[in-house]
Amino acid sequence: MALLLSLLAVLLVFSYGPGVSLGCDLSLDHIQVSKENIALLNKMQRISSFRCRGDRKNFGFPWEMVDGSQVQEAQAFSVLHEMFQETSNIFGSEQSSAAWNTTLLHGLLSGLHQQLEDLGTCLVPEMKEEESALGMKDLTLAVNRYFQGICLYLKEKQYSDCAWEIVRLEIKRAFSLSTKLLERL
Repeated sequence: MALLLSLLAVLLVFSYGPGVSLGCDLSLDHIQVSKENIALLNKMQRISSFRCRGDRKNFGFPWEMVDGSQVQEAQAFSVLHEMFQETSNIFGSEQSSAAWNTTLLHGLLSGLHQQLEDLGTCLVPEMKEEESALGMKDLTLAVNRYFQGICLYLKEKQYSDCAWEIVRLEIKRAFSLSTKLLERL
């Protein structure tokens, strides 16, 4: 599972670069929307992260970059789409609405929706090779497990302010990582 999640980090890189082309024409402002989402996540902080240090958790997101040369573009778009959808589900929940400033939350959800639309035009309905389809399923399952862990954590912590702060930081790091990796390419 760690390898599959490591691939997620590389897949994120593919979605944020103006020079990156995976056979799909993402809108020119895709990178700007990503930066705006990170800025919104920064503004959403309501309590000190230091106060929540006892609630920290490793959700298993891969922080080191791995060789993504074997990742097929259909897999990249599918996994990215899943990641943005799961993030939208978490921040679009009823519990999230009670935890965050509604203006900032609405901005984040709008940005995620735009990214989902951009990536939706890039999704391939069916993979031609059986092995590729299996690889995509494995990657999608890995993304789902990662987000299930986040949802379970929120539930176990009874959607406390600190739990939301830890999740906000986690999602912000995942989005920031992809931008930083792209800059190194």
